[in-house]
Amino acid sequence: MSEAGLTGDALVEVRNLKVHFPITAGILRRTVGEVRAVDDVSFDISSGETLGLVGESGCGKTTAGRAILRLAEITSGSIRIMGTDIVKADARSVRELRPLMQMIFQDPQASLNPRMTVADIIGEPLREHEASTLRRRQDRVDELMESVGLNRDHASRYPHEFSGGQRQRIGIARALALNPRLIVCDEPIAALDVSIQAQVVNLLEELQDRFELTYLFISHDLGMVRHIADRVAVMYLGTIVELAPRSDLYADPKHPYTEALLSAVPEPNPATERERQRIILEGDVPSPANAPSGCVFCTRCPKAIDLCRRERPEFTKIGPSRFVACHLAGTDQPGPQANLRPVPSN
Repeated sequence: MSEAGLTGDALVEVRNLKVHFPITAGILRRTVGEVRAVDDVSFDISSGETLGLVGESGCGKTTAGRAILRLAEITSGSIRIMGTDIVKADARSVRELRPLMQMIFQDPQASLNPRMTVADIIGEPLREHEASTLRRRQDRVDELMESVGLNRDHASRYPHEFSGGQRQRIGIARALALNPRLIVCDEPIAALDVSIQAQVVNLLEELQDRFELTYLFISHDLGMVRHIADRVAVMYLGTIVELAPRSDLYADPKHPYTEALLSAVPEPNPATERERQRIILEGDVPSPANAPSGCVFCTRCPKAIDLCRRERPEFTKIGPSRFVACHLAGTDQPGPQANLRPVPSN
């Protein structure tokens, strides 16, 4: 496997990451199989950049993000944060690294303790990891609330007294409490109203510039990822099928699955939108417990050839900072005609 974009200044280096969950059956709960939620994934995240991780529901995006923070049990592979392999690190070493890596969860309502005040929620990481005084914690909570656009006078309120967007800001403030270097954003806008999503994304960009943060931005919204990400990794059935700089990927996708995803993104220009053709994929996504033996996308790919069904393609570099797992990438082989359907105009 090619080195996935190693730049020399990578804050995060993920190599051959696998996260498999056992399938048990019978009274004795014997293992009869496994769900390959993440299967041989490699990528880097440079300091200060935002890597977008996109794909449809169930492809393993969230599991990969949680594994990077050691919130999910890792089957094999290596994850280096600032040079330290957290897969091999003991519990004490991981705890010492916790302040450097934090997570913003998808559902702010479910991720905030309803019995704790905002001051307690934001101040909890400080109590766990810093030997600071009560006064110092209170000052830090006030500072964080103002940083994310919340009124410090509301610190004694409970989560249910805030709107969805405000609750997500509370979660962002909590993630910032220990001055992290890396933040995994697990679909942080998916549970919010469309009118609030842009505000939260703009806040994340502002905080990134102010505090020199590095983001892994997990989402299924390709339009939003295009706005915030520097590079984009496309995930399907537990594997990354394409990784490229944002502008290159959106302008010239190399993997058939990426082409299909981007064909579903609406165009802001009405004239272009009327003429655009959408790629409709046939069939269902295979089970991660019984993935195809060749390319993971071969059962739905409109360009698949016999080689795709026999051999799994390597995740290979095909250009500057561009990687793709496809036998046909970089060749003139078009494969069978794609199933293209015009988008109906209004």
